[in-house]
Amino acid sequence: MPELPEVETTVAGLRSVLEGAVLTRVEARRADLRFPIPVDLRQRLTGATVTSLSRRAKYGLIDTDRGDTLIFHLGMSGRWRIDPAEIGAHDHLLIETGGGRLLSLNDPRRFGSLDLVRSGAWQDHGPFTRMGPEPLGQDFSAAYLAGALRGKASSIKAALLDQRVVAGLGNIYVCEALNMAGISPAREAGRISRSRLAILVESIREVLTAAIAAGGSTLRDYARPDGELGYFSKQWRVYGREGESCACGALIRRRVDGGRSTFYCPKCQK
Repeated sequence: MPELPEVETTVAGLRSVLEGAVLTRVEARRADLRFPIPVDLRQRLTGATVTSLSRRAKYGLIDTDRGDTLIFHLGMSGRWRIDPAEIGAHDHLLIETGGGRLLSLNDPRRFGSLDLVRSGAWQDHGPFTRMGPEPLGQDFSAAYLAGALRGKASSIKAALLDQRVVAGLGNIYVCEALNMAGISPAREAGRISRSRLAILVESIREVLTAAIAAGGSTLRDYARPDGELGYFSKQWRVYGREGESCACGALIRRRVDGGRSTFYCPKCQK
């Protein structure tokens, strides 16, 4: 599933084509993805000018001069394509601009979503009402994290994946940040010292910043809108490296927690 760095990279790619552009054609080629697509999407977006693009957690936000915001989630396999050579069965939304550019939202597994809300009210929409701070924002700090984790008996990995604690983190980057911080993914969240949480916060920031700079991690279905593949997977410390050597020399292990693979080093993560 595309995580925060992949969505950030996607938004940056779309911004280069969409910001300031007039949407001359908007076509939803099916009625739903994971959820129903708004029936008035075409009417509200056709002729509108895109004023800005941004990201919240794993969602992309496209604002228009009509006071509407198109919200997209890439789900498990979604990606935007810019000027695709051909349109296929999995291209579920088509957008043409006055500059002659064509964009398609391609989602073979259809776990993504599209919604359209008033721009001034998107923060009160659905999942956004329950989200914690952005991990790259100023509100995310060791002090905040200590308060959010106080009394939590769940593992630190499970706590970081909880979008109510911090928004946008996913399995790959939690595994990577915990390894960088030297914290076991199984450690009880509420029993980690403030000093170690400070290290964890900085590790999360460092991992995400490096991943964004690398264009994200290429998984089975993800590619940037321009078709290029992210290469942060070449820098993975532990994720997907079961049986290989950690930087400390010990062998990386994998276990399954809640249906997700957890990769960690038993020697340097305590």
